Amino acid sequence: MEKILAKELKGTGITANAVAPGAVATDMFFAGKLEEVIEKAVAECPFGRLGETDDVAPVVGFVASDAGQWVNGQIIRVNNLYAYNQLGFTIEN
Repeated sequence: MEKILAKELKGTGITANAVAPGAVATDMFFAGKLEEVIEKAVAECPFGRLGETDDVAPVVGFVASDAGQWVNGQIIRVNNLYAYNQLGFTIEN
């Protein structure tokens, strides 16, 4: 979708990107989840914690700013390798 939108916006000076956060500690993330599901999510993150909105906001700010004008049509994963771990891979210490 981002690539199509980026092509549609060609010549306007507007970029089209998506920021894809992993497990971020928000009310929406915690809603309806059992404690063991939350603990598993934390255990699968290499930093041993859920993300915070402050982990994601700088990336959003960057792609929305003039500094990010050369980034276009991208999905930027801000997930501390969380999605990688969902595929069944493990991280060795």
